[in-house]
Amino acid sequence: MARHITGGEIIYNYKSVGASPNSKIYTITLRLFRDDDCVNCAPLPPSVTLGVYNNDNNQLVNGYTTVSLGSIESPLMVISSPPCLTNTPILNYKAGYYNFDVELTSNVNGYTISYQTCCRIDGIANAGNEQGSSYIGEIPGSNTLSSALIDNSARFETGLSIICANKPFRLDFSATDPDADNLVYEFYGAYNGGGAVITYAPTPANYLTPAGPPYGSINYSSGYSGANPFGLSTPINPTTGIISGIAPAAGKYIIAVNVKSYRNGNFIASHRKDFIVTVAPCDFASSELKLSYINCDNLDFVFKNENSSLLNITFDWNFGDPLSGPNNTSTLETSPHTYSAPGNYTLRLIVNNNTLCADTATALVKVWPGFFPKIKPILPQCKNTPIQFIDQTTTNYPPLVYWKWDFGVTTLTNDTSRLPNPTYSYATAGPYIATLIVESNKGCRDTISQDVTITDKANLIISKDTLICTVDTLQLQSNVNTGTITWSPNVVINNTNSYNPFVSPDITQIYTANYTDPFGCKATESVKVSVVNEVTLLSINDTTICRTDEAKLNLNTDALYFIWTSTPASTITTPTIRNPIILPTDPFTTYHVKASISNKCFKDKDISVKTVPYPIVTASATSPICFGKDAQLNASGGSKYLWSPPIYLSNINISNPKVLNPLKTTTYTVSVSDTFGCPKPVSKSIIVDVIKIIADAGPSDTSIVLDQPLFLNATSNTTGIVNYFWPTPNTWLSDINSKNPIANPLNNITYKVEVSNSIGCTDSDTINVKVFFLPPDIYVPAAFTPNAPDGKNDLFRPIPLGIKSLELFSVYSRWGQLLYTTNKINVGWDGKYKGIPQGSGTYVWQANATDYKNKQVSRKGTVILIR
Repeated sequence: MARHITGGEIIYNYKSVGASPNSKIYTITLRLFRDDDCVNCAPLPPSVTLGVYNNDNNQLVNGYTTVSLGSIESPLMVISSPPCLTNTPILNYKAGYYNFDVELTSNVNGYTISYQTCCRIDGIANAGNEQGSSYIGEIPGSNTLSSALIDNSARFETGLSIICANKPFRLDFSATDPDADNLVYEFYGAYNGGGAVITYAPTPANYLTPAGPPYGSINYSSGYSGANPFGLSTPINPTTGIISGIAPAAGKYIIAVNVKSYRNGNFIASHRKDFIVTVAPCDFASSELKLSYINCDNLDFVFKNENSSLLNITFDWNFGDPLSGPNNTSTLETSPHTYSAPGNYTLRLIVNNNTLCADTATALVKVWPGFFPKIKPILPQCKNTPIQFIDQTTTNYPPLVYWKWDFGVTTLTNDTSRLPNPTYSYATAGPYIATLIVESNKGCRDTISQDVTITDKANLIISKDTLICTVDTLQLQSNVNTGTITWSPNVVINNTNSYNPFVSPDITQIYTANYTDPFGCKATESVKVSVVNEVTLLSINDTTICRTDEAKLNLNTDALYFIWTSTPASTITTPTIRNPIILPTDPFTTYHVKASISNKCFKDKDISVKTVPYPIVTASATSPICFGKDAQLNASGGSKYLWSPPIYLSNINISNPKVLNPLKTTTYTVSVSDTFGCPKPVSKSIIVDVIKIIADAGPSDTSIVLDQPLFLNATSNTTGIVNYFWPTPNTWLSDINSKNPIANPLNNITYKVEVSNSIGCTDSDTINVKVFFLPPDIYVPAAFTPNAPDGKNDLFRPIPLGIKSLELFSVYSRWGQLLYTTNKINVGWDGKYKGIPQGSGTYVWQANATDYKNKQVSRKGTVILIR
């Protein structure tokens, strides 16, 4: 199925003059490449079938030709292998040669020799499988080569290159030409299997017969194409045939290269090679730099090795800038450098210096800051008008040496120029984007763009519609000063052909300008000149505002220009607009306006503004108050009052409402208005602070043993001066007026504490004390019922009587496994271990504590868990 064939090309060599008139004999060589690193693959075919087609009529010449395998070149030489390579790929290729002679009569379009296969190898990364391949040779006809001349095809070199995935590479696709023709290289879309069909015949059996031209391209995978076979920026040098760049991921890639032969500047023929290249998952240490570096903005660079291999261990940079002193070298993997002055420098990088894997690379660094590309802006122009494009690029290091303009007509390919300041005419109206590539002799290059608007009419702009009085004369304005212009109608106008004529109509008149530019582009625009006998300035009412407020003076007029003044002097923000903002401070201010259409046509008007001061407002409240009491609010300074929020208030529209039994501290705001003319209210806010004392006699009810002192500790939630009183008869207390007295009760008792502050707010709380007539000890229950339905006795915990602190309380299984431990009083075990309920049975406990006399207490025992 030919899946072992990885590439091929067809070569022709002129042999001699043919026996027939005007004919030549050529030796045709089909060179097929085979990857021997192939499992269960057929050898090179012992014979192949080729077809020769006349390009004048696409007819097969003398039937198909069967050719036997002549020789094998094995193995092909690996000409490009990086040093210190790891995971070295197997490149075991051979080339088979199939030769035959053919006599061809000279024709116009030449001949095509074709060999086709049905299939390609499996697993191609940049194209689908089962597409086949066509290898062709093209012998030129008289349309490119005189019949008196002879030609031998170019032929590609057969050397191989090791390419490592995602690494810099160099792939040699160069060719030689026996006639010393000039060669130009390019990618093309590899041909598919075309019309090849299996023909059944006794000799040879079951062979493929190739079809004639034209040939279609294979279907490339997404992201790949014939012109971009690696899916990355990996160009082919058109002069050398070298493909270079950063390799793609590991895999098999179809590369197809066409080399064109030129003799004395004239195209002769094309020669093609189609080859499946292996990109291997290998790695190597190397120093890889760009061919050159350039900075036309500043002196700063950041350099890095283009080969990011982990095998690159050390880095020795020399920036070629000795004036930078010790900064001229670096051992960083990624190295910044600021050059000491503009100029050209030689950059050098040595990786793995003084080792077997050392590698050196150099590159040219161009440092020429001060390059400022610019295109002169272009005003909208009419179609078919020659437009002058001007390059305004400046540079600190002239001269500029290269320009390439593209005027942005997407349907054309000849809308370009290499002149610095070309002219161009657009045939169609519309928006365009013109681009310029400009370069200096230092190599500074940039691409810039300029928007170009092309219209269907000339660029004519005239005066806006306006207003004049009957006594006025007006000059009409246009933006043009070349070409011809005609104004109509010829009514009270001094010159109908002037670009900027004077008019003085007695009634409203529309003037129209008909314009033709020097290139014949036309435009028509109109202006309406409205005429009135006098300025209209309607009466404006005097007004009153609050003092320190700003106001707007509003005019109802057809005037165009305004001058405002005031008596006495006052602040007018912009005295030349229709409706200025004012800020008067005197009780009365007169504002005068002169509203005009022209110097001859105007009217005057006065406006009086009275200012009234804001009311002077006071507000107070009885505050703070105790929870449950009322507060009194008071306000003054006006005749109208509004309180908010209304919560707890007896009346929101009087000056002195009551706050009835407020439950929380509240901020009240009163808005006060007067009857003296100021239309705006003044607001004041006051706080009614509600204090609610909460007494706390101490921790929850407690138990002690006889003779154990109990330290009481009362608290409250208030601040400031707080009084505490314990009004309990027969109290056994050390101090009934202390917040933390010591109690020595001889029997069960309830203590009450009363708390009060400086304004008489009070609260009380109690604590129950149970006195046990027992010695201090740890008392532990004998059984507990965790998760019982009654919700009682769910925790197993000690009852410490007369105990000051609990050091340890632990529970163990019968096998000594610790299930629970704590040192906190009043907490206990819930019968679970790591969240899992333990079964009914007997468990062991241990407790250590210190009593109120500082004596150690240790106890142990058992407890029964009942479920």
